[in-house]
Amino acid sequence: MSNCEESLQLGMIGNGSLAALVDRDARIVWGCVPAFDGDPTFCALLRPSQHPGGDYAIELEDQAASEQQYLPNTAVLRTVLRDVHGGAIEIIDFAPRWHHFDRFYRPVMVIRQVRPLSGMPRIRIRLRPLADYGARQPEVTWGSNHLRYLVPGFTLRLTTDAPVRLVREQVPFVLDRELNLVLGPDETLTQPVAAFARNARERTEAYWREWVRYLSVPLDWQDAVIRSAITLKMCQYEETGAIVAAVTTSIPEAPHTQRNWDYRYCWLRDSAFVVRALNRLGATRTMEDYLRYVSNLTSTDEEGLQPLYGIGFEAELAEDAVESLDGYRGMGPVRRGNLAWLQKQHDVYGSVVLASTQLFFDRRLEHQGDVTTFERLEPVGDRAFALYDQPDAGLWEFRGRAEVHTYSSVMCWAACDRLARIAVHLNLPAKVRHWRERADIIRERVMQEAYDEERGHFVDTFGGHRLDASLLLLADLGFVAAEDPRFIGTVEAIGRDLRCGDGLFRYIAPDDFGVPETSFTICTFWYVDALAAIGRHEEARALFERVLAKRNHLGLLSEDLAFDDGQAWGNFPQTYSHVGLIIAATRLSRPWQEAT
Repeated sequence: MSNCEESLQLGMIGNGSLAALVDRDARIVWGCVPAFDGDPTFCALLRPSQHPGGDYAIELEDQAASEQQYLPNTAVLRTVLRDVHGGAIEIIDFAPRWHHFDRFYRPVMVIRQVRPLSGMPRIRIRLRPLADYGARQPEVTWGSNHLRYLVPGFTLRLTTDAPVRLVREQVPFVLDRELNLVLGPDETLTQPVAAFARNARERTEAYWREWVRYLSVPLDWQDAVIRSAITLKMCQYEETGAIVAAVTTSIPEAPHTQRNWDYRYCWLRDSAFVVRALNRLGATRTMEDYLRYVSNLTSTDEEGLQPLYGIGFEAELAEDAVESLDGYRGMGPVRRGNLAWLQKQHDVYGSVVLASTQLFFDRRLEHQGDVTTFERLEPVGDRAFALYDQPDAGLWEFRGRAEVHTYSSVMCWAACDRLARIAVHLNLPAKVRHWRERADIIRERVMQEAYDEERGHFVDTFGGHRLDASLLLLADLGFVAAEDPRFIGTVEAIGRDLRCGDGLFRYIAPDDFGVPETSFTICTFWYVDALAAIGRHEEARALFERVLAKRNHLGLLSEDLAFDDGQAWGNFPQTYSHVGLIIAATRLSRPWQEAT
């Protein structure tokens, strides 16, 4: 078991069509083809049990050390490997992406450049894709300058100026010049592979640096915010606009637990958080692409919105266990699909409206929301009003119980509240009255049913008594003011009951799988944000700094952190966690005026 595997010391490369995870030794250990939800051609992270491989490595003989970083303000990853003899090599990994003919060039492709830095390093190239979730080895063919791998639904072609036989037979050789390896569609390159790779790298670096240049980043923690923003951008499948919760499946939330889930799908809730975070940085294209995805869902909404869908609008995501993968660190099961699609989670209606609201107010957008757009959103608001006091599984997706969850009800209020605000903007007085009356009805009911006068704080369900971390969002959503004693009491109670060291539980009551064991990272960021909102600014900054220190060596976060040793658990990289980082940083940062 490598240290990289133990602590998720992985980097991510991607381009909006595919994503791959690279460990500290420049070994690609996870990547699905031809898209985020496809067959994990590279599945070594989850330990294939029937065949060796599932990886793509450039191994340095007698390796002694490695170092790794992203090229500044890009998704281009650089790894340096050093051997015991003084030899060293550099490996550059990226997925090409740039503007081309008024659209984006983003093929299902990974490009690797490897060159010697010192000495006489000997390397071995191991390209070992697997098929059907690691169950079989794909058929391989080759030519004078390429290898072809027939994986399900796609043919991968490696075009290279490395000796093809040495790659095919995994024979070690001395690296005495730069080599280029282009793994992508089964198409012949129309120019020398070295020229193609160099040009692709230059244009990809330029794309990312230009994208970052227009972000409205805070003064403090700029590097952390930029890395999170790039990571979120890579989690959007641009073919449809869907945003995945993470690019992996079945990395457990805690050691030896059954909390192993497939996150390679689009949760409407998570995606709305991503959109709001990137909007705060001025990256509005993600919102526009995502709303295109949502419009395809709402246009066929006959029985209400599901919590999640496939990245190609799939509604049914049948869940099963994959026997050919042993799981992360051998901790199965490995799940494919997610039964949460069957659940009722009523907060999704508020999520859709919240994600859409900026469309009506942001004058930078080429296509702003209008009355027609508003009318398409109104049925979503109707659903929210009809369901705000009905039991659901809640945002934590309880599989064994349904209650009227406070967060779900507040999100239904948010749907009606934002529709009222949009109606004001569009000068639709009758609609303003209609949606404001509905929002007020929901708000009054929540105040009656979800605030515990005796305990002095909001509770997780109507008539309940427990706490959960989603209550930290009530002020950010505008449901209560941050200075409201009821919100302050809630923040203080959550800090007392759900905080453990520098982390937060989502909740502490047992659920379908027992008592939660790890810190849910976005909840910690919610707490940081809430502390700042109620005036405990210095305490919030100090906690934020300590959580930032728990990111991996490249600044990436998974879903969960262990309370005792800070080890990363859960699917990776987790969009929720990077959203929390961005939101907390933008609130806590000093104003730009202090830099001048």
